[in-house]
Amino acid sequence: MNESSSNQRPEVVWHDQSVSREDRERQLAQRGCVVWFTGLSGCGKSTIANAVDRKLSELGAVTTLLDGDNIRHHLCAGPDRLTAEHGPEFAERFGLGFGAIDREENIRRIGAVAELFASTGIITLTAFVSPYARDRQRVRQLIESVGRGGDFVEVFVDTPLETCEQRDPKGLYKKARAGEIQNFTGISDPYEAPPTPEIHLQTADKSPEALADEIVNYLKQNGMLIRT
Repeated sequence: MNESSSNQRPEVVWHDQSVSREDRERQLAQRGCVVWFTGLSGCGKSTIANAVDRKLSELGAVTTLLDGDNIRHHLCAGPDRLTAEHGPEFAERFGLGFGAIDREENIRRIGAVAELFASTGIITLTAFVSPYARDRQRVRQLIESVGRGGDFVEVFVDTPLETCEQRDPKGLYKKARAGEIQNFTGISDPYEAPPTPEIHLQTADKSPEALADEIVNYLKQNGMLIRT
């Protein structure tokens, strides 16, 4: 097989680093992990994730927060955002929409980035609809195969569709119901709820602050915050 048709060029090899993950975690006094918030649009993922991020920061933890909308501006931008700078051919090839395959690639990219952060000892919070169970499972396998079992913490933000539609902070459900937005999770596309998440947040009767406390307590109890 020649080089151009090979799936892996021979010069692309894994380069081990002189500073290990364990070294970095000892220095940070915490355990790198990925806390993966999933749920319908408008369920409260970003609000709760931001509250967790703030609480962890107040405890002295080193964290980062990857939010679905923010990531769609750059790393996983759509063709419309890429065309002006890179041209239509590039935008068509690398820009991501919201169909099933595009969503799969969106989560694959995020999973790879989250793994890089977690491998440096950072507590990595991610807030994405991530509607398909298979895509979330692939990220879990990546995170735990590179690190350890328990490094992937799935958080199901369980808010009923009716409640999300009533909130509709961006007016997206209204547009989806009117047929103006295609492939909208919960309306024209499915959402596959996690059957056994590490953390199942029932949002009906609790504030975002109280829900965030549940997550912080889980991280403490499971050894992610060594300093506390």
